Amino acid sequence: MIARLQTTFLLFALLHGAACLVWWWPQQPLWAVLVALLPLWGLAAVLAIELVLMQRLNRRDAVPLATAAQLLRAWWHEVGAALLIFGWRQPLWWRSPPDWLPEQPTGRRGVVLVHGLMCNRGVWLHWLGHLRAAGHAHVAVNLEPVLGSIDGYAKAIDDAVRRVTEATGLPPVLVCHSMGGLAARAWLRAYAADARVHRVLTLGTPHTGTWLARFSHTENGRQMRMNSAWLQALKAQEPPSRAKLFVCWYSNCDNIVFPATVAALPGAQHRLVTGVAHVQMVLDPLVVQACLRELEAPVSERPALTR
Repeated sequence: MIARLQTTFLLFALLHGAACLVWWWPQQPLWAVLVALLPLWGLAAVLAIELVLMQRLNRRDAVPLATAAQLLRAWWHEVGAALLIFGWRQPLWWRSPPDWLPEQPTGRRGVVLVHGLMCNRGVWLHWLGHLRAAGHAHVAVNLEPVLGSIDGYAKAIDDAVRRVTEATGLPPVLVCHSMGGLAARAWLRAYAADARVHRVLTLGTPHTGTWLARFSHTENGRQMRMNSAWLQALKAQEPPSRAKLFVCWYSNCDNIVFPATVAALPGAQHRLVTGVAHVQMVLDPLVVQACLRELEAPVSERPALTR
């Protein structure tokens, strides 16, 4: 569904741009270009507003406040990341490459990749080549229905975990972006599956909700509001030992999940990266390589992440 929606928007943006260029170019070429790029200006403006709100909320949070240079770089990279993910990979290339489950175990631990809100498996495409080259079996799930309850995603994750475990003989690592980390916690609760996973790596997951979710009226959006009843019930039903499975990445420039420390799960290991925006975090080379190093490390060993 997400691929169809984003493909429709992409086609609309391209037709809008072409129409503007055909209509205005002969008389007013500069105006034609400016109006043709209106969807891009809108995206850039929305991301800038999010970063302004984030900076204001982070002033009261226990993170180093982003500098002006960090904010500008985060905005620029997030515009590029959004265009790449939402305008190219997710609508057009989300099926390729496919999941990889080798016929014979490679001796390496497998990975289940869990995307966030308004995304599909296309957000992970650049991870898949790294994983296959290193011999890690992997499945990237699609969470449906897109705007349904987070609890409804547990079965898709359970099926993926089962497939990867059967292919490797080892409990997999879950790598989760944004809402995907909450979906992983919902799966652990629904299936009491702590022994079936090696660890859970979350990137910008709103473990205690996000301020921005107050504007959402979808079911999963309401569940991600700060201190929502759903989040409180989830926390109350988790054994204290479960958090030790988690390693949580969070950023002082996350324009979706803020204040920044809402992405830190109490009792888990935490990794602060500075100057990295929300979607950009999935693409950030330092975060990707640090996560790949985590795949084989014993739970008691946590590789350091520095920027």
